[in-house]
Amino acid sequence: MSATAQRPEVPVAVAVPGATTVAVFQAVGAQIYEGKAGGDGKLAWSFREPVATLIEHGKTVGCHFAGPTWQAADGSAITAKASGNAPGATANDIPLLKLDVQSHKGSGILSKVSVVQRLDTKGGIPQAACTKAGEFCSVPYTATYVFLSTDK
Repeated sequence: MSATAQRPEVPVAVAVPGATTVAVFQAVGAQIYEGKAGGDGKLAWSFREPVATLIEHGKTVGCHFAGPTWQAADGSAITAKASGNAPGATANDIPLLKLDVQSHKGSGILSKVSVVQRLDTKGGIPQAACTKAGEFCSVPYTATYVFLSTDK
C-alpha cells in the first residue's frame, strides 16, 4: 500500500501539517441520497451513505461505506468524523473533507491512521430534483483518500 502516490493540492481547511502519509487510495463509487421533506415541507435530497471501492495501482484494496468507514483488504478498519471541509472543484463535486478517526479495528494498514483526507473529488452531487419522499438517488463519484498519521 503505497504512500508515494501523487497527492492532490490540499486547501488549508483540510490540511494536516506535519502528518505522515500511511496510504493513498483512489475511490470509485456512489454517494447515496434519500428524498426527505425539510422543515419547510419541501422535498430535498438528504445524504445517506457512501458506497465505494478503494483502489491502488489498479487493484481493489478495500471499501468505503456508511459510518463513514474505510476497510482495507487486510481487515483493518477505521470510522471517522468530519472536522474540516472545502468546496469541490465544481458545483457537481462533493466537498473535500478532513475527517478525524474515531475508532479502529484490526492491526493492518489502517491501524495507525488518525486523519483521513478526501481530495480531488469528482461528481457525487444529485443533479435532478427530489420528487418523492423515500426515493433514493445514487450519484457516481471518485475521490482520492489520503490516510495520515499524526503520531510522532
